[in-house]
Amino acid sequence: MKEERTKIETEELMQRMQKHLYSKEPLFGDGSPFSQLLQSMVNRMLEGEIEHHLETEGEREGGRNKRNGYTKKHVITSSGPIEVLTPRDRNASFEPELIGKREKELSSGLDDQIIALYAQGNSVEDVRRLVLKIYGIEISAGKISQITDNILPEIEAWRNRALQPFYAIVYLDAMHFKVRHEGVYSNRAFYTAYSVDWAGNRDLLGLYVTQSEGAHRWGLVLQDLKRRGVEDILVICTDNLAGFSQTIQEEFPRSIIQKCIVHQVRNSLKYVDDKDTKKVASALKNIYSAPTMEAALSAFELFERQWGKAYNYIVEQWRNGWDELMAFMDFGKDIRRMIYTNNPVEALHRIIRKIIKGKAAWVSETALIKQVYLSLMHNKKSWQRTAYNWKSIQREIMDKYPDLVNKHIK
Repeated sequence: MKEERTKIETEELMQRMQKHLYSKEPLFGDGSPFSQLLQSMVNRMLEGEIEHHLETEGEREGGRNKRNGYTKKHVITSSGPIEVLTPRDRNASFEPELIGKREKELSSGLDDQIIALYAQGNSVEDVRRLVLKIYGIEISAGKISQITDNILPEIEAWRNRALQPFYAIVYLDAMHFKVRHEGVYSNRAFYTAYSVDWAGNRDLLGLYVTQSEGAHRWGLVLQDLKRRGVEDILVICTDNLAGFSQTIQEEFPRSIIQKCIVHQVRNSLKYVDDKDTKKVASALKNIYSAPTMEAALSAFELFERQWGKAYNYIVEQWRNGWDELMAFMDFGKDIRRMIYTNNPVEALHRIIRKIIKGKAAWVSETALIKQVYLSLMHNKKSWQRTAYNWKSIQREIMDKYPDLVNKHIK
């Protein structure tokens, strides 16, 4: 009789599944026959678990333990919510393996899907709506936050991982986000240390958040890199933040500092008359695109003669920062194009902004770091790649800095 009833139920379910397929409605979700099929399978598997448990325990204790009804609960799955009937026994010794007594989710990769949605820049509320729309599963914002919080130990380990003792290039730059602090939203500086190691591999060395950007706070970032094992950096590329060079020299006195030419040109053109902008920009380009240092100096002298009277502040800017602006001139063309601007780290920042462009603010610094970290880890191909034509750069570094190479390269 039981087999006949099961057969009838199976046939009815098959008919419902066929009808559902032709309806073009979502395959999964609350009320879907596919979800009901999963529900039926789960409950049957739990029945099998308790039968095995009672048989095993009965052999040890003379068969005194028996069934004692069921505990009903709703469980989240990637196919939709299901109703589970967990069998009980009189001795309360039955511990189901498929879904534990206190578990409310069937392991099905849903957590990974939630983290992936969050990593693509969606807010917690966005993720909640997407999970409901895609899977037909109603899940609270608190549960989503709890799931994404599971990544925090991984982030902490990543931020404290040991680093290599030597990096050929490190780019330092910051971007800014709005974060809620004590009930008020304010800007936070998000510090990025982006590197190229001796093998030419690009990597992020660290992510840091502070209230504002400043040379002193950058000093703390550099101290953290040293704490984690960095001993020498050949070239450090930065913007023109006041006091930054002195801070770098205190922590890495042997490093070559290259200030961003693009930032400098932008600052130089800030107060130039519109009618002169193109001409001044072209004259400045003649300086930093010169093939040699001698040619660059000649172009600078020509600029001073042509534009020094009208725009003396530009002449003073370039003269005062000359050594750090033109440091790239001491290298060949392959490494020049990599270090004369901070564009590589700014390209990384554009990737971050593109991913999380829908977010206006974050509820905490932890939430900000969590989402940016996940976004970057889920999009590694866009920023973690080998530098172009790197072997020629290695040869140049070996020729010019043999002591540095011999110290770190076995």
